[in-house]
Amino acid sequence: MKIYEVKQLKDSEIIKRIEEEEAGLVDLRFTHALKNLTNTAKLRQSKKTIARLKTVLNERSMQNKQETAAEGDKK
Repeated sequence: MKIYEVKQLKDSEIIKRIEEEEAGLVDLRFTHALKNLTNTAKLRQSKKTIARLKTVLNERSMQNKQETAAEGDKK
């Protein structure tokens, strides 16, 4: 999933995707431990996708905090 695709999602959708990706990562790790995972690059891709999702979510929360702080200063 590319960053521009993540930025188009709503916060609730991002949280849902994080949960799905983390569950998928657990499955991939389990499969890898049993030596059944043929494409180990999937582990890295999954980790990067989770990081992208969390980064966008964190950026949005920081932006919201700054906006509310700016509104509080105006009053």
